[in-house]
Amino acid sequence: MKKAESLSCKERFLHEQVAIVSGASGGIGGTIAVTLACQGAHVILQYYANKNAAEQVALRCREHGVEAITFQADLRQEDDANRFIEKAAELGRPAILVNNAGISMSQLLIDTPMESYRNLMDTNFTSAFLCTRAVLPYMLSSAYGRIVNIASVFGITGAAMESIYSASKGALITFSKALAREVAGSGITVNCVAPGAIETRMLENLDTEDRSQLIAEIPMGRIGRTEDVAHACLYLVHPKSDYVTGQVLTPSGGWMI
Repeated sequence: MKKAESLSCKERFLHEQVAIVSGASGGIGGTIAVTLACQGAHVILQYYANKNAAEQVALRCREHGVEAITFQADLRQEDDANRFIEKAAELGRPAILVNNAGISMSQLLIDTPMESYRNLMDTNFTSAFLCTRAVLPYMLSSAYGRIVNIASVFGITGAAMESIYSASKGALITFSKALAREVAGSGITVNCVAPGAIETRMLENLDTEDRSQLIAEIPMGRIGRTEDVAHACLYLVHPKSDYVTGQVLTPSGGWMI
C-alpha cells in the first residue's frame, strides 16, 4: 500500500489545502512540511541556501500523494517574501502559513555588532511579518486561515548569551497574540509554538557534559524530537481548532511549565 493510500481523503483533514512553510530545509521545518503533507496538504517549501535539503523534503512530501514545490527566497526582503506567497497561491488559495525561518546566535550583548543584530531580527521576526502580511489578503477573502509562528521557550523566559535571539522570539509571541485579536472575526487563527530543546543542528555543538546537564533539567528526561513540534503545529492548523487563537504551545517535556 502506498503511503498516500494509508489514509482516506476523509481522514486526511488537510485534504487539498495549501500550506506554506518557511525554513523548510531544516529539521523542524522539514518535519512540519512532511507532517502537513501526510494529512493531505499541498506544500510550498521555502529555503534560503540549502536547495538539496529542501528538495529531499519535497520528495518525502510527494510520497503522500500531494504537490510539493521548493522556492528559494531571502525572506528578509519584502520583494522575495511577496514572490514566495504569490508562488504559493499558484497551488491554490493559501490556508496555512507556518513561519519557521530562523537562526540562532549565542553572544554577549556587549559584543554584538549591529549587523548581527539586524540579521537575526530580520530573519526571525521581519520575515514572519512580511510573509504574514502577504498571505492575509488570501485568507481574508476566503474567511479562513491558520497561521502558526515558531518561536522558542527563550521568547518567554529569556536566555543568557542569547538576548537578541530571545527578543526576536518574544516579538513573535507578542505579534501572534496581537494579530490574533486583529483577525479573530475573520475566520483566521494565529498561534505560536515555542519549543524547548529539540534535536536539531542547533544542539550539535553540545558536549556530553552539557547535553547530560540539559536532559537533567527536562522533567521528561529527554531532548525533544522535531515531530514533537510538528504535532503541536498539526493541532493548531486543524480545521476544528477554530476556537484556539492567540495561544502559545510549549512542547518542552515539562522544561517550561
